Amino acid sequence: MSSNDTDAPAGTDVTSAPGNPRDEKPQYVLPLVVRIERAAPPARTDALETAARAVLEILADERSLGEGEWARAMTDWQDARIRKVVRRARGAEWRKASALPGITVTSSQDTEVRVFPPVPLDGWPKDLVKLQVSGTDLDDPVEPGPVPEGTVVLWLNPELDMSAGKTMAQAGHGAQLLWWELSDADRKTWHAAGFPLAVRTAEPERWARLTTSGLPVVRDAGFTEIAPGSCTVVAEGSERIGSQLRLG
Repeated sequence: MSSNDTDAPAGTDVTSAPGNPRDEKPQYVLPLVVRIERAAPPARTDALETAARAVLEILADERSLGEGEWARAMTDWQDARIRKVVRRARGAEWRKASALPGITVTSSQDTEVRVFPPVPLDGWPKDLVKLQVSGTDLDDPVEPGPVPEGTVVLWLNPELDMSAGKTMAQAGHGAQLLWWELSDADRKTWHAAGFPLAVRTAEPERWARLTTSGLPVVRDAGFTEIAPGSCTVVAEGSERIGSQLRLG
């Protein structure tokens, strides 16, 4: 399974392919906002993982399913190109964004990412549209630890240099591709466990194997930051959700 990311601002993830009928449908975007306070910005890897879990949370939320209040918007978004935009907020901006309908996901390191139901490309709420896309560059003060055994891993391409906002969108899309290929039972199991996952940069040799393994892969069209056709994320570990988590 693969996904192509076409032209969009940094921090945007778009699924498309030439001639895809999805392109002819009304386009929606999934907004994500990361809280970045000047005095205490989040660690980069924790922000990536929190963004990926935020995407999964809204996919699994009851309001996104069946007759839920977000279901129509979620369906329309997923029937067209899959777009994600990551913006940043702090202080009063964050408080205003938090008052809008959505889901805030907070990590064990207190990183906060809020995800909102999809909106039309030209229909952003005023308290979100004015938030900045740029300025989401983040660092890891220490190297991320080892991946816990049995955890889903979203592997990043070691040869690419992407901003944190761009990478958060890519990690979210990798998580979504993995979600799509799971059974209903495994989705419920993963959700109940809190969507344990890790985002790590692959070693070159591992990356070469991953991209030819048949696992879900996100490909970028190269309109922002990176070259056309670049593989950005490979999602590994769907089989672990049904076995390891149930055993745990």
